[in-house]
Amino acid sequence: MKPLAKRMSKIQPSTTVEIDTLAKNLSREGRSIWNLGVGEPNFDTPLHIREAAIRSLNKGLTRYTAPSGMLHFKEAVCEKFSRENKLTYLPEQIVATSGAKHAIFNAISTIVDKGDEVLLPSPYWVTYPDLIRYCGGTPVFLKRAVKDNFKLKAEQIAKAITKKTKAIIFNSPCNPTGVVYSKEELKAFAKVIVENDLYCISDEIYEHLIYTKEPFISIANMPGMQERTVVINGFSKAYCMTGWRIGYLAAPLGLANEITKMQGQSTHHPSNISQYGAIAALNGSFDSVLIMRQEFAERMYRMCEVFESIPEILFSKPDGAFYIFADVSAYYGKKTAAGKQISNSVDFCRALLDEQSVVVMPGLAFGLDSCIRFSFTASLPTISVAMPKFKEFIEGLK
Repeated sequence: MKPLAKRMSKIQPSTTVEIDTLAKNLSREGRSIWNLGVGEPNFDTPLHIREAAIRSLNKGLTRYTAPSGMLHFKEAVCEKFSRENKLTYLPEQIVATSGAKHAIFNAISTIVDKGDEVLLPSPYWVTYPDLIRYCGGTPVFLKRAVKDNFKLKAEQIAKAITKKTKAIIFNSPCNPTGVVYSKEELKAFAKVIVENDLYCISDEIYEHLIYTKEPFISIANMPGMQERTVVINGFSKAYCMTGWRIGYLAAPLGLANEITKMQGQSTHHPSNISQYGAIAALNGSFDSVLIMRQEFAERMYRMCEVFESIPEILFSKPDGAFYIFADVSAYYGKKTAAGKQISNSVDFCRALLDEQSVVVMPGLAFGLDSCIRFSFTASLPTISVAMPKFKEFIEGLK
């Protein structure tokens, strides 16, 4: 057989999927697994969203629509931007996608060419670097440390820019660190981005999951940014619609047209049923989001209490999203109670799963091997069992 496309070598198997698969295999063998790894809310999709989707099915609204999505959907997204973000878009600037990940792929594919450099704050969401490489680009990592609360500085962006720099990917609130940037910080970033004529891909999927009094602000609100920013969002996290696979992007008109062209030749539009559910999410009650956010905050505080009781673990309490990214590297070089050597985050996560049946994700997948990622999407009863087991695992290291 002739070789496959060389670009496939740019995509690496997901370490997080590997750990998750191992956990599922153990569960099938009959073991009780305490999962603090998954980035998926454990709440049901709100009833009014499900009912709207069912009504669309019963009305037979199941035929093809335009590649960029239904007009009603795009109008609802425009109203959302105006109401919640003080941003004005035309429906022609909105593209409905099969999840926010699909929107990110569309944006990178349309912007990034072979040889282009893309600035990527690190730690980062696992998919960004592979998509950049797949499209022929080179990710340039802007490293952040837990001692700095994982916060990026504007001068880091400025120092990393070269003649090849094409874009920056921005994620606030951030997966995996929970970082949320202030208006002043965003202004400083925007000044550098505008002065250097860069594109910005702003992943805002966690915008409604913030645990501070400061409101969410999109970097597209900053002077000169809307005309160079692709705003990414979706319904998986705040509206518990992970399996619905529905997201969207907002972009300058010319860029939106190019993305629409590509989508028309690839996936076409996302599911009509999901679009009708998403319209109901945007136009309906926000109560379910507020209730879930309060529950997440309680879970986060419970987890932080355990971290604070363990010596030599470094962590920054998240301001948003639903993850805690903790530095456990002080325990590398030690052996577990069962005699397994811990040399890195992957060893740590495998051993924790094997010996305590607790799932967390290795920081290596997110660009920082000294850390592991905990998700507080698990229920309080799960957290109340899993966190003491994690502490027991730590105390057993020698």
